[in-house]
Amino acid sequence: MKAEAAIAAKFWKALRSDRTVMLGLVGVDEGHTQPMTALVDGDQDAGPIWIFSARDVDLVKAVDGRSPALMHFVSKGHELFASIDGDLEIDNDPAVVDRLWNPFLAAWYEEGKRDPKLRLLRFDPDRAQVWLNENSMFSALKLMLGRDPKKEYKEKVADVSLAD
Repeated sequence: MKAEAAIAAKFWKALRSDRTVMLGLVGVDEGHTQPMTALVDGDQDAGPIWIFSARDVDLVKAVDGRSPALMHFVSKGHELFASIDGDLEIDNDPAVVDRLWNPFLAAWYEEGKRDPKLRLLRFDPDRAQVWLNENSMFSALKLMLGRDPKKEYKEKVADVSLAD
């Protein structure tokens, strides 16, 4: 498996596990992002990435059709960092809402899946810059053994396509 494909697979695995992202629109609100919970439908390594939100959230109000967006992700243990470009749109597809619905989401919506304030955001990722974090202790050990950690680190960074 090529390095880029392996790094992309690690990204999808970490996103499924950790889910918290920073999401914002390109060119809106000075590029500010806000924390959101990202869900991947199924187990394939591809988008879209789904985010439940509400109609009164500033980010949701700013979405105008299909809008260029940026997502930042850091895995809980800081093993992986990513900056993802893509497009964001509101897509309240009832079938997707049904598939992704869970008790944690239900706590946020008084009227359940059909709550009028519910907005399902669809983020279609295009490209991502992904960095794997090399543990500094291992880097020091490699240096003591005469290996160049900078050379090996080049294999831990990839510009990957996440588009279908």
